[in-house]
Amino acid sequence: MGTPLPRDPIADARRNWERHGWGEVAAPMAAITAIMRTQQILTARIESVLKPLGLTFARYELLALLGFARSGALPMNKASALLQVHPTSVTNAVDRLEKAGLVVRSPHPTDGRTTLIELTSEGRTLAKRATTALNAEVFAQSGFEDGDVEQLIQVLGRFRKAAGDFED
Repeated sequence: MGTPLPRDPIADARRNWERHGWGEVAAPMAAITAIMRTQQILTARIESVLKPLGLTFARYELLALLGFARSGALPMNKASALLQVHPTSVTNAVDRLEKAGLVVRSPHPTDGRTTLIELTSEGRTLAKRATTALNAEVFAQSGFEDGDVEQLIQVLGRFRKAAGDFED
């Protein structure tokens, strides 16, 4: 992070929206812009923890997902669905993780059209190290107050559900 700005540019943008006659959408614009900026800040924090481990957040998410699977393996298409990313993104992540010796591909035992992704012991170890680092350096120090975290989870969950992200 650089030097903090002397005032909030998103609050300035909201005032500009209001001055230009867009007052009815000024608050939602400010909220959406604040979410986008917050995402950038959090991504930078996460990436700074993972980079020394040779991981991006996308690759870490895949390792963590495989670590939660009972067998340590998942079909590629299921991993794509659970991570909510395009299959090509999973393929690219698997390519890199496989080259690093962290996962292996194998044919599905009963469905010849499906490829399984499986954690190697090195992948499991790295996933645990990365999770420990993220828990200590990012999640335990999120910058949000405890009450705000629960409120954020609820507000963003309602938004995601209404957007068709899940049915729950």
